[in-house]
Amino acid sequence: MIVTSLLAVLGGVLILLFVPDGPYRQAGRNLKFSAFFRVFHNRNFRAAAFGYFGHMWELYAFWAFVPILLQTYKSSHPEITFNVSLLSFLVIAIGGLSCVLGGYLSQGLGTKRIAFLALLLSCICCLVSPWMLGTESEILFIGFLLLWGMVVIADSPLLSTLVAQSAPAEIKGTALTIVNSIGFAITIVSIQLLNTLSVWTSSNFIYTVLVIGPVLGLIALRKKR
Repeated sequence: MIVTSLLAVLGGVLILLFVPDGPYRQAGRNLKFSAFFRVFHNRNFRAAAFGYFGHMWELYAFWAFVPILLQTYKSSHPEITFNVSLLSFLVIAIGGLSCVLGGYLSQGLGTKRIAFLALLLSCICCLVSPWMLGTESEILFIGFLLLWGMVVIADSPLLSTLVAQSAPAEIKGTALTIVNSIGFAITIVSIQLLNTLSVWTSSNFIYTVLVIGPVLGLIALRKKR
């Protein structure tokens, strides 16, 4: 945490010293609370935002419970000796590669189409997760988590792009702030819900609750022109 904080400070200093203001920079404007409601009047913006909200319901809850998923599988298969910490890192980190791949694919196939596909695949992963936790094949289970780790985040920059493209130019910063704030608030709810369910029951089906977000996100994206 100390190293990460120092890197953040270093990044800020580098930007301050070496990155000048762009030619389209505008002076700050007064806060307008009406913008909160105004941005959602736009159909395309609303569709992209709700797609992002559905994605956020699943993403951070999945990341938070990756070690739990691995430990649960390991506990039910005593003969397995994999490193939970290392595999948790790999499952989460591999998402960086899928974001790059998704970016390249979106340039040729369209941002909305690739975002929709990634969200659909992560939706399927949510649904089949109970059966994957019950499989006897260690390789299949780890491969499944790596796939889930890729598709669960691949749509994130794409959905952010759709939101930015659909936001009114004059309040684009406000619109993005609103969407990010709501999105991260949603993650708190899904993480706490999953945590509560894990206390109430040991059933592997608790992870299917994550499918709520992708399903609603897919419905929203279908409405985007």
